[in-house]
Amino acid sequence: MPEFELIERIRARAGGRDDVVLGIGDDAALLRVPPDRQLVVAMDTLNDGVHFPRGTAAADVGWKALAVNLSDLAAMGAEPAWCTLSLSLPASDDGWVDGFLDGFLKLATAHRVALVGGDTTRGPLSICVTMHGLVEPGRALRRDAARAGDAVWASGSLGDAGAALALLDAGATPPAALRERLDRPTPRIALGRALGGVAAAAIDVSDGLLADLDHVCAASGVGMRIALDALPASDALLAACDAAARTGFQTGGGDDYELAFTTPPDADAAVRAAALGAGVAVTRIGEVVTGERVRLFDDSGREWMPTARGYAHFAAND
Repeated sequence: MPEFELIERIRARAGGRDDVVLGIGDDAALLRVPPDRQLVVAMDTLNDGVHFPRGTAAADVGWKALAVNLSDLAAMGAEPAWCTLSLSLPASDDGWVDGFLDGFLKLATAHRVALVGGDTTRGPLSICVTMHGLVEPGRALRRDAARAGDAVWASGSLGDAGAALALLDAGATPPAALRERLDRPTPRIALGRALGGVAAAAIDVSDGLLADLDHVCAASGVGMRIALDALPASDALLAACDAAARTGFQTGGGDDYELAFTTPPDADAAVRAAALGAGVAVTRIGEVVTGERVRLFDDSGREWMPTARGYAHFAAND
């Protein structure tokens, strides 16, 4: 399939919005940004064998490529609007492209995201999405807003995707519920929007809870004290591994794409109301303290030392 036929194949299936003045087909897109909104831009790249296991179904790759970018918008409290797609393929494959678009555009439609441009090239399988969203001035959630005394929360459950990946790496077949969390994460857009004006700082859990909360601590100049026994776990994770392994996946497994956020200590009722409206469970897992990083404590008050704090792309043993 020649490049321009591939672009036309994508253009024919891409969705639209009234605020897209000019979409796929020119050198750049023209988009209408409302005067009472700030533009929020995020970008993530997914590489074969790094961000998804080799052999992952094309539709699942398409879904995840958009989901991880939507998750960044959720962490900012933004409403999704438009995206661009850069797609590198080792060879022409109509069936793979159609499957990829099935997953990508299914999620795009659910969040009213218009695909407005991008690029295609020959090379190792790699997908890069740039996501654009909108947020009201003063309502964006930022990493630098946590303050000592704040509560720390997490949405959904933690550790499922990390457990699925560990089982795959060991040559085992993960339970379907865990594999679904790895292949098709749920971006918490509705919760992020509902937390505007309620939460202080926020981040999405992509590299692991500890690693990502460390980013919040560094940006805000604070520390955190997290209770291990408060970390939320799914029934599938509880059934799949023992307590020690589960804790490792919950704290450092990554790929959860849940939201971790801080709020004033007296905001519990507002947080739970926001979560109820968004249809997402939330759990209070700790507090912001003076210090420089995240520390974890078991139910007896002893500090627990992790073997790894999360995924690092350029670690010494890569």
